Amino acid sequence: MSTLLTANWNYPTSIKVGAGRIHELVEACYALGIKSPLLVTDSNLTKLPVIESILTQCRDAGLFISLFADVKANPSGAHVIAGVNAYQKGQHDGVIAFGGGSVIDAGKAIALMIGQDRPLWDFEDIGDNWQRVNAAGIAPVIAVPSTAGTGSEVGRASVITDTQQQRKKIIFHPKMMPAMVILDPEVTVALPPNITAATGMDALSHCLEAYCAPGYHPLAEGIALEGIRLIKEHLPRVMQNGNDINSRTQMLVASSMGATAFQRGLGAMHALAHPLGAIYDAHHGRLNAILMPYVLHANRSAIEYKIRRLATYLEIENGFDGFLDWVIRLRQELGIEYSLTEIGIDKRHAKRIATMATEDPSAQSNPILFDTQQYERILITAIQGDSLHHSETVKMGLAEAP
Repeated sequence: MSTLLTANWNYPTSIKVGAGRIHELVEACYALGIKSPLLVTDSNLTKLPVIESILTQCRDAGLFISLFADVKANPSGAHVIAGVNAYQKGQHDGVIAFGGGSVIDAGKAIALMIGQDRPLWDFEDIGDNWQRVNAAGIAPVIAVPSTAGTGSEVGRASVITDTQQQRKKIIFHPKMMPAMVILDPEVTVALPPNITAATGMDALSHCLEAYCAPGYHPLAEGIALEGIRLIKEHLPRVMQNGNDINSRTQMLVASSMGATAFQRGLGAMHALAHPLGAIYDAHHGRLNAILMPYVLHANRSAIEYKIRRLATYLEIENGFDGFLDWVIRLRQELGIEYSLTEIGIDKRHAKRIATMATEDPSAQSNPILFDTQQYERILITAIQGDSLHHSETVKMGLAEAP
């Protein structure tokens, strides 16, 4: 355990960082007044010794804990309702969300909904819908990420799939932010390499889109910049040696930094990844990873000066082109597919997905406000795995600033 990588932070929330700090979970519960937590996770994680260890640790300390493991990737409204039912049945007073982004998103949505008398979709992040929430009814959440990707542990929203409409919807309220976060790299060691790669690229997409977003937020921009550097340095190391605790720590931190930074906004990667994930049930991080160079290239005219500055900070030569080459090489090194076709996505729903992308909240903070036709061209380029020469992008009409 490295003492240099141990810290207590309160921005954006209270965060405990370091190897072995999962053992402070009981202390965290008592600090928040939680005596009967609902442990929210997924069925795969229940097979790991750490889940039994958490249950034993809490019960030995006199906490009345029970387990809810009915969360799937790309969680739906039905998963949230089932969690609310489990919470109420067990007379719980708080949530421990242990898992990847899907689990933590579900856990936060469950904590939100236990005190509401409106349906979940009434709180979609549109206009001032968040003001409909009975804030006093939101339960406290302790988040323990088992992946270094989404950064949901420091987010004020959950991405939940509306299966009837086949849409991912962002459910938002400022008090959905977990009250306590534990970033323990030891719980991420069991991650298989393909998940480590996809979640790591998801963290990169958050930092990168937040960095490129046009809104004024120097704090978020600085956090995003350093998050990208940490990922550049430590994601390859984690892939080479999954037991590298220092690099696992830095990836967890970079993941939290990405989600802290994207308070500034996201962009076209997420605007496309959300409908693709809803329709094809594909892994969100992998979608962002595949889309990344195509979206960067489409945004080139609006972000080239920023990417040149970023490349200098990362010690990458040749400005925008050098940075784009690094992204493509990194994907290849991590085993990420070059095109969407390689993960079973074809052109059948291209126009529908492009329309949904323009309606996604992430589209509003993309450096260029693409229309449906432009999103469709980007998507088809990513499906086919087309070349990424700048001249071709200009010819396609994708590099025109507003």
